Amino acid sequence: MTITLTAFENSPDRGRGLARDMRVRWALEEAGLAYEVRLLSFRAMKEPAHLALQPFGQIPTYEEGDLSLFESGAIVLHIAQNHAGLLPDDATARARAIMWIFAALTTMEPVIVERETARYAEGDKSWTEARLALIDDRIRTRLGELSTRLGNGEWLDGAFSAGDLAMVSVLLRASGSGLMEAYPNLAAYVARGQARPAYKRAFEAQRAVFLARSAR
Repeated sequence: MTITLTAFENSPDRGRGLARDMRVRWALEEAGLAYEVRLLSFRAMKEPAHLALQPFGQIPTYEEGDLSLFESGAIVLHIAQNHAGLLPDDATARARAIMWIFAALTTMEPVIVERETARYAEGDKSWTEARLALIDDRIRTRLGELSTRLGNGEWLDGAFSAGDLAMVSVLLRASGSGLMEAYPNLAAYVARGQARPAYKRAFEAQRAVFLARSAR
C-alpha cells in the first residue's frame, strides 16, 4: 500500500527542514519506506477534504490504505512500531525509546515553539523582549537538563532510536537562537543526527519543494 504524507506547498521554514513533516520523512527514510507527498496550500489545509484527515487544519497527515493519522509524534511512533530500525527489540529499551519521543514533543518542544510565537506573532508588542527573556531562561533550563542527561553519550539511550529522531528534530527548531552554543554535547548530538544518511535524504526531499517553489 502506498504511503502518502501531506506537507506545506509553501513552507514558512523556507527549506530549513523545520516543518513537522520533516520528522516523518526522516522516520520513513530510516525505515526504508517509499512514500508520496501531497503538497497543500494554507487555504487547502482549512478545506473539508483535509479537515477530514486533520481536524485542526495542520500538517502532516499520513495515509496508508484504510489508515489515516495526524500528529507527527503519533506518525513517527506508528512507523517505528511497525518497521525495523527505529525501536530496540528489547522491551525495556523499547519503552525508554518511546519515552524519549514523548519527552521531545511534550517537555522540550512546547517552550521552543513558544519562543517562535513570541518572536513572529507577537514581535510588535511592547512586552515582547521581556517575554523572550523569560522564555529563553526556561529553554536554557531544559537544555541544561538534557545536556546533563546526555553527558558524553552518542545517543540518549544506547543506539539511535525514534526517541533521538524526535529530540534532534525539536532541537533543530532552536537553531539560530544562540541558545545551543552553551551546550557543546547537544550541538554535537544534533550534528550526528543531521549526518545520518536518512536525515540527509529527508532534508533534501523537503528542501526540493522550497527550491522548486522559489524557481517559479
